[in-house]
Amino acid sequence: MRFGIAAIGGYLPQLRLDRKVAAKELAWAGLSMPRSGFRTVADWDEDPVTMAAEAVRNLITAPVTALRFASTSAFFTDRAQAALLVDALALTSATRTSDLAGSRRAGTSALLDALLGRTAELIVAAEKRQTQAGSTAQFAYGDGAAALRTAEDGAAHLVGHACITRDLVDRYASREHPTPYAYEERFVRDIAVPELLIPAIRDACAAAGIAPSQIAQAACAEPVGNCWKGVAKALKIAAPNHCETLSDQAGDLGAAHALFAFGLALAAAKTGDHVLLVGFGSGVDALIFEVSTAVPGAAEMADLLAEGERIRDFTRFLNLTGAIGLDWGMRAEFEQKAQATVLDRVGRDTIGFIGGRDSAGNVQFPKSAYPVNPALQEVEQLADVRLADEEATIVTVTADRLNFSPDPPFDFGLVQFDNGARVLMEMVNRPASGFAVGDRVRMRLRIKSQNPRLGFRTYFWKAAPLSRPLLGEG
Repeated sequence: MRFGIAAIGGYLPQLRLDRKVAAKELAWAGLSMPRSGFRTVADWDEDPVTMAAEAVRNLITAPVTALRFASTSAFFTDRAQAALLVDALALTSATRTSDLAGSRRAGTSALLDALLGRTAELIVAAEKRQTQAGSTAQFAYGDGAAALRTAEDGAAHLVGHACITRDLVDRYASREHPTPYAYEERFVRDIAVPELLIPAIRDACAAAGIAPSQIAQAACAEPVGNCWKGVAKALKIAAPNHCETLSDQAGDLGAAHALFAFGLALAAAKTGDHVLLVGFGSGVDALIFEVSTAVPGAAEMADLLAEGERIRDFTRFLNLTGAIGLDWGMRAEFEQKAQATVLDRVGRDTIGFIGGRDSAGNVQFPKSAYPVNPALQEVEQLADVRLADEEATIVTVTADRLNFSPDPPFDFGLVQFDNGARVLMEMVNRPASGFAVGDRVRMRLRIKSQNPRLGFRTYFWKAAPLSRPLLGEG
């Protein structure tokens, strides 16, 4: 059996900024920026953890030994995001975890380690990076996540690889300069193409026993534009680079970019094709895969590019990205402080959305010592029921513009799960016509509360429509 990629998944936020809107709004300034295509925009309650959970949740169809989380924009610096994901995905506490940061190729490096070690792992990368208002990065970047599962008898297996490590400072961010600082593009291109990308790809092809011209599909992360053009010409590669498509339709996803584009490449590949995956950042990872059969999840990743809701208000975009701070008035003047003792006691059931079922079949959330079934007269041990994977129907709904929300209105109401549970929930991804009683919903992990003063946040699931609008419908 050949070890390789068993499945792949991705997530892109529903909101999309049309770059033409941004270009029009800033035409007076004459700023340099991408002027076509879209960039994905995370909602106020989305971050790398929530997006990672969405990308990886459908891949858990078999036991995994480890979960690796890669991001250069993770919220916590001294709290493992991978541990949060273990609870959110209801994985066993014996799952080995690690957080990887400091490089945009952290995701490809983690994938390569899993493949070379032949370990069944989940590798997920996600980004929501801070940018300066009006900068090229603000419109070139995008928010999103990508995930892979490695296993024996994978649908695509590694046949060659090469790595080059080099401290090329094409761009950087730091604690004292959290927004990206980019160096001159020609300098970066003149170093990256001949000294990093071409040698790494040539060596990976040699290790795979193929000529570069035999590459059928590519997902090559570029530090700056037009790098692939120079690489393809030098190595005589005719394959399209799906990273370019992703950059145009969703933006540069950072550590998740090459992995998401890899899904697009796999969706376009045929049996027997060789697919190139290249991660870039403080060096290069170049991996060559041979496709044995269709990779589960790849086609769905391609479909994600067609979904989305256009943001037509530039001020709303600036608000969602944190580029401006609005005065929301007195209703925003409150703090939500999460206690570590509470999180330790019920945190796993909360972030995992695990309710309980009594002996009569009644399902409730949260679990309690005495079930809500009035017919029971004594304590009963409830069986775990994960509600995060269940669908439900809206029973009551309120669109509230009095309670504070960073992106009003604040939608909430009772939802009735098909298994009988009824829970008061917040609602997200509001349809154009608003939510209505009888609407069918699914669960998505989101930020529940945040305390900016203490730099802390908690997570819970919120109800969202079963499907998302197509971008062309906006």
